[in-house]
Amino acid sequence: MRTERNLTRLDRVFARLDREPERPANIDVPKMSRHRVVLFGATLAFYVAIVWAVAITSWLVRFDWQVMFFRPYQQWPEIHAFLDYYVVLGQRGPTAVMVAAWLGWRSWRQHTLRPLLTLGASLLLLNITVGAAKLGMGRLGPHYAITIGSNEMGLGGDIFPSGHTANAVVTWGILAYLASTPRARRWLSALSAVTSLGVGLTTVYLGTHWLSDVLLGWAAGLLILLALPWVEPLIARAEAGLFALRDTWRSRRGRTAPAPAPSPVGAPVMVTQPTGADEEMPARETVGTSRPPRAPVYLAPGPHLARSERTPVTPVGSRRPPHADRVPRATTTTPARPLAGG
Repeated sequence: MRTERNLTRLDRVFARLDREPERPANIDVPKMSRHRVVLFGATLAFYVAIVWAVAITSWLVRFDWQVMFFRPYQQWPEIHAFLDYYVVLGQRGPTAVMVAAWLGWRSWRQHTLRPLLTLGASLLLLNITVGAAKLGMGRLGPHYAITIGSNEMGLGGDIFPSGHTANAVVTWGILAYLASTPRARRWLSALSAVTSLGVGLTTVYLGTHWLSDVLLGWAAGLLILLALPWVEPLIARAEAGLFALRDTWRSRRGRTAPAPAPSPVGAPVMVTQPTGADEEMPARETVGTSRPPRAPVYLAPGPHLARSERTPVTPVGSRRPPHADRVPRATTTTPARPLAGG
């Protein structure tokens, strides 16, 4: 009786991994739709409102000081060790390496450079926009604040907006942006939102950022994700250019293949001649003077005789005189004796 084993989810995953790499027929590239434009405009307005509220030292700055004086790391010290590790999910180096490894594997499987190029473009936009805002506003962090109740802007700091929060939004949100199905995009969007929210609140707990820094970091990261469809044509042209360079390099390598090295002078060269059924192979010439073949020294000339038929030969130098009348010994048969009592 034939039985079929039910495949588990892990078996299906490994079966999918064993498939040959292939480029997707239709890669879903998000477009700059009206809904996305509205979200981009609302997020930009929220970004400007946070900057304005901090610049005029509004109620948001007073709330920042109240949270700082509350010192959450002293209120809940039992979670301090865990949050010290959790905040690494917002650091640019470790997160970029992890996400780049996953997207690099996807690029190899799908024969496309779009995932890696999209990640590179988003990180470049993140460094430019967030870095410029940090240096331009120059706000000091809670641990370096000078005047109580002040917004601490223009003092040479680099804390506003929160780089950890913006990096978490962009790095983990890029996985949702590049998802291949709507269901995966929804789940990854929720996961990246929770992760970035946790990273931002962790920085407030540790006292390294104001709460307004975190709010502005969320807005900065979301603006980059929403603006990526405008960068997609540049990504497509960069991918086509890189593939063209690869093809040119491969063709150039094929045309300039190194010729086989010539044989050294004096080395024997083997020449093969075609032979047919009606052609005879020419005799091989022997180098040097030909000598007649010699008979083996250990073989006596003539036919092989039995010992009884050989003529005795007196060895050279023997003192015994030759016996010409000596007759070769004949073979004699001994008559059988009669049995006793016969």
